[in-house]
Amino acid sequence: MKAEAVGKTGVARTRSIATGRGEWRKPELIGYWTLRLTLVLVLFILGIIVYDIVSKGIGVINWEFLTQPPRMGMTEGGIFPAIVGTFYVTLITVAFAVPLGVAAAIYLNEYALQGRFTRLVRMSLRNLAGVPSIVFGLFGMAVFVKLFGFGPSLVAAGFTLGLLTLPVTVTASEEALRTVPRAYREGSFALGATRWQVVRTVVVPRAIPGILTGTILGLARAAGETAPILATGAAFFLPHLPDSIRSQFMALPYHLFIMATQHHAISQVRPIAYGTALVLLGLVCLLNLAAVLLRKSYRGRISRGL
Repeated sequence: MKAEAVGKTGVARTRSIATGRGEWRKPELIGYWTLRLTLVLVLFILGIIVYDIVSKGIGVINWEFLTQPPRMGMTEGGIFPAIVGTFYVTLITVAFAVPLGVAAAIYLNEYALQGRFTRLVRMSLRNLAGVPSIVFGLFGMAVFVKLFGFGPSLVAAGFTLGLLTLPVTVTASEEALRTVPRAYREGSFALGATRWQVVRTVVVPRAIPGILTGTILGLARAAGETAPILATGAAFFLPHLPDSIRSQFMALPYHLFIMATQHHAISQVRPIAYGTALVLLGLVCLLNLAAVLLRKSYRGRISRGL
Protein backbone atom coordinates (compact mmCIF):
# COMPACT_ATOMS: atom_id res chain seq x y z
CA MET A 1 0.00 0.00 0.00
CA LYS A 2 2.85 2.36 0.82
CA ALA A 3 4.61 1.69 -2.50
CA GLU A 4 1.34 2.24 -4.32
CA ALA A 5 0.86 5.58 -2.54
CA VAL A 6 4.41 6.64 -3.45
CA GLY A 7 3.78 5.64 -7.04
CA LYS A 8 0.57 7.67 -7.20
CA THR A 9 2.37 10.66 -5.70
CA GLY A 10 5.10 10.40 -8.36
CA VAL A 11 2.52 10.23 -11.14
CA ALA A 12 0.71 13.23 -9.72
CA ARG A 13 3.94 15.23 -9.57
CA THR A 14 4.79 14.24 -13.17
CA ARG A 15 1.35 15.36 -14.34
CA SER A 16 1.72 18.56 -12.39
CA ILE A 17 5.03 19.32 -14.11
CA ALA A 18 3.59 18.46 -17.54
CA THR A 19 0.65 20.82 -17.07
CA GLY A 20 2.78 23.60 -15.64
CA ARG A 21 1.17 23.68 -12.19
CA GLY A 22 4.14 22.49 -10.18
CA GLU A 23 5.61 25.46 -8.31
CA TRP A 24 8.44 23.37 -6.94
CA ARG A 25 9.95 22.93 -10.47
CA LYS A 26 9.94 26.53 -11.67
CA PRO A 27 13.43 26.39 -13.29
CA GLU A 28 12.23 23.58 -15.54
CA LEU A 29 9.11 25.52 -16.46
CA ILE A 30 11.16 28.62 -17.24
CA GLY A 31 13.47 26.58 -19.44
CA TYR A 32 10.51 24.95 -21.18
CA TRP A 33 8.83 28.24 -22.01
CA THR A 34 12.14 29.78 -23.08
CA LEU A 35 12.69 26.98 -25.57
CA ARG A 36 9.10 27.25 -26.75
CA LEU A 37 9.40 30.99 -27.34
CA THR A 38 12.69 30.41 -29.17
CA LEU A 39 10.93 27.97 -31.48
CA VAL A 40 8.14 30.46 -32.14
CA LEU A 41 10.70 33.19 -32.89
CA VAL A 42 12.59 30.98 -35.36
CA LEU A 43 9.36 29.98 -37.11
CA PHE A 44 8.27 33.64 -37.23
CA ILE A 45 11.53 34.71 -38.89
CA LEU A 46 11.33 31.78 -41.31
CA GLY A 47 7.74 32.69 -42.12
CA ILE A 48 8.74 36.29 -42.93
CA ILE A 49 11.48 35.09 -45.30
CA VAL A 50 9.22 32.59 -47.04
CA TYR A 51 6.40 35.12 -47.30
CA ASP A 52 8.74 37.71 -48.84
CA ILE A 53 9.99 35.25 -51.46
CA VAL A 54 6.56 33.87 -52.30
CA SER A 55 4.78 37.25 -52.43
CA LYS A 56 7.42 38.81 -54.69
CA GLY A 57 8.14 35.78 -56.83
CA ILE A 58 4.76 34.19 -57.45
CA GLY A 59 3.79 36.84 -60.01
CA VAL A 60 6.69 35.83 -62.25
CA ILE A 61 5.99 32.09 -62.22
CA ASN A 62 4.26 30.98 -65.41
CA TRP A 63 4.71 28.39 -68.12
CA GLU A 64 7.04 30.58 -70.19
CA PHE A 65 9.23 31.33 -67.18
CA LEU A 66 9.68 27.60 -66.47
CA THR A 67 10.13 26.37 -70.05
CA GLN A 68 11.95 29.14 -71.96
CA PRO A 69 15.64 30.14 -71.98
CA PRO A 70 16.72 33.61 -70.87
CA ARG A 71 16.84 36.39 -73.44
CA MET A 72 18.16 39.93 -73.72
CA GLY A 73 20.92 39.49 -71.18
CA MET A 74 18.62 37.59 -68.79
CA THR A 75 16.20 40.52 -68.57
CA GLU A 76 13.51 38.52 -70.38
CA GLY A 77 12.58 34.90 -70.92
CA GLY A 78 12.76 32.09 -68.40
CA ILE A 79 15.09 29.85 -66.42
CA PHE A 80 14.65 26.49 -68.14
CA PRO A 81 18.40 25.93 -68.81
CA ALA A 82 19.12 26.67 -65.13
CA ILE A 83 16.49 24.13 -64.01
CA VAL A 84 17.86 21.45 -66.35
CA GLY A 85 21.46 22.21 -65.37
CA THR A 86 20.60 21.90 -61.67
CA PHE A 87 18.87 18.59 -62.36
CA TYR A 88 21.85 17.21 -64.32
CA VAL A 89 24.47 18.23 -61.78
CA THR A 90 22.36 16.76 -58.97
CA LEU A 91 22.15 13.43 -60.83
CA ILE A 92 25.94 13.34 -61.17
CA THR A 93 26.26 14.20 -57.47
CA VAL A 94 23.95 11.29 -56.58
CA ALA A 95 25.84 8.85 -58.83
CA PHE A 96 29.15 9.85 -57.26
CA ALA A 97 28.35 10.43 -53.58
CA VAL A 98 25.65 7.89 -52.69
CA PRO A 99 27.37 4.58 -53.63
CA LEU A 100 30.71 5.76 -52.26
CA GLY A 101 29.23 7.15 -49.04
CA VAL A 102 27.03 4.13 -48.30
CA ALA A 103 29.89 1.71 -49.02
CA ALA A 104 32.20 3.66 -46.69
CA ALA A 105 29.54 3.63 -43.96
CA ILE A 106 29.03 -0.14 -44.33
CA TYR A 107 32.77 -0.72 -44.04
CA LEU A 108 33.16 1.52 -40.99
CA ASN A 109 30.19 0.03 -39.14
CA GLU A 110 30.24 -3.62 -40.19
CA TYR A 111 33.80 -4.56 -41.15
CA ALA A 112 36.40 -2.18 -39.73
CA LEU A 113 37.98 -2.84 -36.37
CA GLN A 114 36.75 -0.21 -33.93
CA GLY A 115 40.00 1.41 -32.93
CA ARG A 116 42.15 4.48 -33.38
CA PHE A 117 41.96 4.41 -37.19
CA THR A 118 38.16 4.37 -37.36
CA ARG A 119 37.92 7.11 -34.73
CA LEU A 120 40.32 9.21 -36.82
CA VAL A 121 38.23 8.61 -39.95
CA ARG A 122 35.00 9.61 -38.21
CA MET A 123 36.61 12.71 -36.75
CA SER A 124 37.91 13.67 -40.21
CA LEU A 125 34.44 13.23 -41.70
CA ARG A 126 32.89 15.48 -39.05
CA ASN A 127 35.57 18.10 -39.71
CA LEU A 128 34.97 17.92 -43.47
CA ALA A 129 31.24 18.47 -42.90
CA GLY A 130 32.10 21.87 -41.40
CA VAL A 131 34.48 23.02 -44.13
CA PRO A 132 33.16 26.08 -46.05
CA SER A 133 31.77 25.23 -49.47
CA ILE A 134 34.14 27.64 -51.24
CA VAL A 135 37.05 25.44 -50.11
CA PHE A 136 35.43 22.47 -51.86
CA GLY A 137 34.98 24.68 -54.92
CA LEU A 138 38.66 25.61 -55.04
CA PHE A 139 39.63 21.98 -54.49
CA GLY A 140 37.33 20.87 -57.31
CA MET A 141 38.79 23.49 -59.63
CA ALA A 142 42.34 22.38 -58.85
CA VAL A 143 41.67 18.63 -59.07
CA PHE A 144 38.75 18.01 -61.43
CA VAL A 145 39.03 21.04 -63.70
CA LYS A 146 42.83 21.33 -63.93
CA LEU A 147 44.48 18.07 -62.83
CA PHE A 148 42.02 15.60 -64.39
CA GLY A 149 41.39 17.85 -67.36
CA PHE A 150 37.59 17.87 -67.16
CA GLY A 151 37.49 21.63 -67.61
CA PRO A 152 34.55 23.74 -66.44
CA SER A 153 31.81 21.15 -66.87
CA LEU A 154 28.90 19.24 -65.40
CA VAL A 155 31.10 16.35 -64.34
CA ALA A 156 33.59 18.59 -62.51
CA ALA A 157 30.79 20.41 -60.68
CA GLY A 158 28.95 17.16 -59.89
CA PHE A 159 32.06 15.52 -58.44
CA THR A 160 32.78 18.64 -56.38
CA LEU A 161 29.25 18.67 -54.96
CA GLY A 162 29.63 14.93 -54.36
CA LEU A 163 32.67 15.59 -52.18
CA LEU A 164 30.69 18.29 -50.38
CA THR A 165 27.84 15.91 -49.53
CA LEU A 166 30.02 12.85 -48.89
CA PRO A 167 30.64 13.50 -45.16
CA VAL A 168 26.90 13.94 -44.56
CA THR A 169 26.10 10.80 -46.56
CA VAL A 170 28.65 8.66 -44.70
CA THR A 171 27.64 9.94 -41.26
CA ALA A 172 23.90 9.58 -41.87
CA SER A 173 24.31 6.11 -43.37
CA GLU A 174 26.47 4.92 -40.49
CA GLU A 175 23.99 6.22 -37.92
CA ALA A 176 21.18 4.44 -39.78
CA LEU A 177 23.16 1.18 -39.75
CA ARG A 178 23.72 1.52 -36.01
CA THR A 179 19.99 1.66 -35.37
CA VAL A 180 19.58 -1.93 -36.60
CA PRO A 181 19.51 -4.11 -33.46
CA ARG A 182 22.56 -6.30 -32.86
CA ALA A 183 20.23 -9.26 -32.26
CA TYR A 184 19.34 -9.32 -35.97
CA ARG A 185 22.97 -9.81 -36.88
CA GLU A 186 23.59 -12.43 -34.21
CA GLY A 187 20.47 -14.38 -35.20
CA SER A 188 21.55 -14.40 -38.85
CA PHE A 189 25.06 -15.55 -37.95
CA ALA A 190 23.55 -18.33 -35.84
CA LEU A 191 21.66 -19.55 -38.92
CA GLY A 192 24.92 -19.83 -40.85
CA ALA A 193 24.80 -16.64 -42.93
CA THR A 194 28.02 -14.96 -43.96
CA ARG A 195 28.76 -11.39 -42.98
CA TRP A 196 28.03 -10.08 -46.48
CA GLN A 197 24.71 -11.95 -46.55
CA VAL A 198 23.78 -10.42 -43.21
CA VAL A 199 24.72 -6.94 -44.38
CA ARG A 200 22.95 -7.27 -47.74
CA THR A 201 19.73 -8.97 -46.67
CA VAL A 202 19.23 -7.95 -43.02
CA VAL A 203 21.10 -4.79 -42.06
CA VAL A 204 20.93 -2.57 -45.15
CA PRO A 205 17.20 -3.09 -45.89
CA ARG A 206 16.30 -2.00 -42.35
CA ALA A 207 18.66 0.96 -42.50
CA ILE A 208 17.39 2.25 -45.87
CA PRO A 209 14.92 4.79 -44.35
CA GLY A 210 17.69 6.56 -42.44
CA ILE A 211 20.14 6.27 -45.34
CA LEU A 212 17.66 7.79 -47.78
CA THR A 213 16.72 10.59 -45.41
CA GLY A 214 20.30 11.65 -44.76
CA THR A 215 21.27 11.33 -48.41
CA ILE A 216 18.38 13.39 -49.76
CA LEU A 217 18.87 16.09 -47.14
CA GLY A 218 22.52 16.30 -48.16
CA LEU A 219 21.51 16.58 -51.82
CA ALA A 220 19.02 19.32 -50.94
CA ARG A 221 21.91 21.29 -49.48
CA ALA A 222 24.07 20.60 -52.52
CA ALA A 223 21.32 21.75 -54.90
CA GLY A 224 21.39 25.19 -53.28
CA GLU A 225 25.16 25.67 -53.18
CA THR A 226 26.74 28.39 -55.30
CA ALA A 227 30.43 28.51 -54.43
CA PRO A 228 31.41 24.96 -55.52
CA ILE A 229 29.81 25.24 -58.97
CA LEU A 230 30.97 28.84 -59.45
CA ALA A 231 34.57 27.62 -59.79
CA THR A 232 33.92 24.34 -61.57
CA GLY A 233 31.47 24.83 -64.42
CA ALA A 234 28.47 27.11 -63.90
CA ALA A 235 28.03 29.65 -66.69
CA PHE A 236 26.83 33.23 -66.37
CA PHE A 237 24.62 33.20 -69.48
CA LEU A 238 24.09 30.02 -71.50
CA PRO A 239 20.68 29.95 -73.18
CA HIS A 240 21.08 26.44 -74.60
CA LEU A 241 21.11 23.10 -72.79
CA PRO A 242 24.36 21.18 -72.13
CA ASP A 243 24.94 18.45 -74.72
CA SER A 244 27.36 16.31 -72.66
CA ILE A 245 28.81 15.96 -69.18
CA ARG A 246 31.87 17.92 -70.38
CA SER A 247 29.75 21.00 -71.17
CA GLN A 248 29.24 24.08 -69.08
CA PHE A 249 25.78 24.68 -67.69
CA MET A 250 23.50 27.12 -65.96
CA ALA A 251 22.26 26.40 -62.43
CA LEU A 252 19.58 27.94 -60.25
CA PRO A 253 21.79 29.03 -57.30
CA TYR A 254 24.43 30.65 -59.51
CA HIS A 255 21.74 32.24 -61.70
CA LEU A 256 20.12 33.70 -58.58
CA PHE A 257 23.48 34.96 -57.31
CA ILE A 258 24.17 36.80 -60.57
CA MET A 259 20.67 38.24 -60.79
CA ALA A 260 20.77 39.51 -57.21
CA THR A 261 24.32 40.89 -57.03
CA GLN A 262 26.16 41.12 -60.36
CA HIS A 263 23.60 42.00 -63.03
CA HIS A 264 23.95 45.35 -64.80
CA ALA A 265 20.24 46.09 -64.23
CA ILE A 266 19.51 44.66 -60.80
CA SER A 267 16.32 46.65 -60.23
CA GLN A 268 14.95 45.50 -63.60
CA VAL A 269 15.61 41.79 -63.02
CA ARG A 270 14.68 41.74 -59.32
CA PRO A 271 11.30 40.06 -59.99
CA ILE A 272 13.07 37.37 -62.01
CA ALA A 273 15.50 36.87 -59.13
CA TYR A 274 12.59 36.39 -56.71
CA GLY A 275 10.98 33.93 -59.13
CA THR A 276 14.24 31.99 -59.36
CA ALA A 277 14.51 31.94 -55.56
CA LEU A 278 10.96 30.61 -55.33
CA VAL A 279 11.69 27.82 -57.82
CA LEU A 280 14.86 26.88 -55.95
CA LEU A 281 12.99 26.93 -52.64
CA GLY A 282 10.32 24.70 -54.16
CA LEU A 283 13.00 22.27 -55.39
CA VAL A 284 14.55 22.01 -51.93
CA CYS A 285 11.12 21.52 -50.35
CA LEU A 286 10.33 18.76 -52.84
CA LEU A 287 13.58 16.97 -51.98
CA ASN A 288 12.79 17.20 -48.26
CA LEU A 289 9.25 15.97 -48.87
CA ALA A 290 10.64 13.07 -50.89
CA ALA A 291 12.87 12.16 -47.94
CA VAL A 292 9.90 12.12 -45.57
CA LEU A 293 7.70 10.05 -47.92
CA LEU A 294 10.42 7.53 -48.74
CA ARG A 295 11.25 7.07 -45.07
CA LYS A 296 7.60 6.54 -44.23
CA SER A 297 7.14 4.10 -47.12
CA TYR A 298 10.15 1.96 -46.23
CA ARG A 299 9.27 1.92 -42.54
CA GLY A 300 5.81 0.68 -43.48
CA ARG A 301 7.28 -2.08 -45.62
CA ILE A 302 9.66 -3.14 -42.89
CA SER A 303 6.93 -3.21 -40.25
CA ARG A 304 4.70 -5.28 -42.55
CA GLY A 305 7.59 -7.62 -43.31
CA LEU A 306 8.26 -8.18 -39.62
